[in-house]
Amino acid sequence: MATARNEFKLIGPSGRERYNHSAVTLSRRLSPEISAVNMEIRWFKETDCVCVYKNREVTEGRGYRGRVSLFIKELRRGNVSLQLRDCTWTDLGYYLCQVTDGDRTEEITVQMRVVSK
Repeated sequence: MATARNEFKLIGPSGRERYNHSAVTLSRRLSPEISAVNMEIRWFKETDCVCVYKNREVTEGRGYRGRVSLFIKELRRGNVSLQLRDCTWTDLGYYLCQVTDGDRTEEITVQMRVVSK
């Protein structure tokens, strides 16, 4: 069955990512596996903009410069995950991933938290 160009959902693992001082990847992808290269991708932590991918360029939010990245080479496969480096306790909390293609927008929330062993 053919899928309309802008029919997609955001999916990911359990919704909780482990806190790590060096780097955390907030894993999210498009389903079905379609290219996100020409889409707009926004990541927020509460009301703070973490980063925006638009017109094939990434803009990092204030306080996140040099610490965040998207997997640009993986966008073609629908990978819209965010990597956050040099994490501190202030990075813990809820993150919102928002992907827009034309008039269609999908959102999903992920929590970064400390996980006890």
